[in-house]
Amino acid sequence: MIQNSKTFAFSAENPTGVRAGGSQGGDCTKLRPTVTIPAGETVTLVDAAGPGVIQHMWFTGYVGHHFIIRMYWDDQEYPSVEAPLSAFFGCAYDENFVDRDGKYPVLNSAMMLVAPGRGYNSYFEMPFHKRARITMENRGDKDENLYYIITGAYQEIPAEAGYFHATYRQEHPVQKGRTYTIVDGIEGRGQFVGVTLATGMNGNNTCWVEGEARMYLDDDPYPSIHYTGTEDYFGGSYGFGNDIIIKSYQTFSGLYTGMYAIYGDNREFYNGQQRFLLYHFHIADPIRFENKFRMTLDNMGWTGPRYDDYTSVAYWYQTLPSAPLMPLPTDAEMCMR
Repeated sequence: MIQNSKTFAFSAENPTGVRAGGSQGGDCTKLRPTVTIPAGETVTLVDAAGPGVIQHMWFTGYVGHHFIIRMYWDDQEYPSVEAPLSAFFGCAYDENFVDRDGKYPVLNSAMMLVAPGRGYNSYFEMPFHKRARITMENRGDKDENLYYIITGAYQEIPAEAGYFHATYRQEHPVQKGRTYTIVDGIEGRGQFVGVTLATGMNGNNTCWVEGEARMYLDDDPYPSIHYTGTEDYFGGSYGFGNDIIIKSYQTFSGLYTGMYAIYGDNREFYNGQQRFLLYHFHIADPIRFENKFRMTLDNMGWTGPRYDDYTSVAYWYQTLPSAPLMPLPTDAEMCMR
């Protein structure tokens, strides 16, 4: 189907995203393959006048928690997306490049891809009517390089199209006996489309996946969507295989859900803590709400409530204006090994 739309692409070689705005150096040249973001500064990666839609984003270089990605739609004063770059792509333990098997972890879903060597890809469509602005802040203490390309199209956008949102949360550790909040404070009409979660075990394991996921739609006093366990919500069962038959966790990465990485090698004395990276994208089964949405996740084992480290990013679409996102922790508080 040939559509009435015009492709755009913003990158270090074409930072304005205009037609014929890329390198004029000729064949086999690299004039500006990367952008340097000085410590404490913010650069604009995309500034596009709508209507249009972001269709793909790719990043590499420094892609840790010092970089904060923000997205602003239609000149809203505060961002609709604000998260550490690594956590946004489901890779919150960004200082660990090698999993327990000595390999690069690969998140291979329909919506996001974390490729070997840590190439971050997003395929979430992000429509806008008037303007799209994407920035990257370096909250670290040294200059860092970023490679990127962000592509999309200028085209008509239906009036009912929702705006993409994402917000970051962490509790290191979760308050024992209290549920962990994935997201709350959403105001507007929309649909929840998923979460990425990083968990770090504190103390004995005791089957940490006993915690239940709960979703509250609009003014529900009790959850309307209630899962039976953490591994169940993320598409697995029986402790991701640790409870039965082979008695060992097994990673998997599906189109919309998975537990794609395990960090931590018990053979190394100071690296015994196991850490898990999970995702569930509600694309085939979006969770729709009329004016509010809230999601929580218990942190429990066989012996009751636990106190593990939880880190998450929630994703959803909604109408504008949206409520301000929860403020981020400090850069030092985000350090996760």
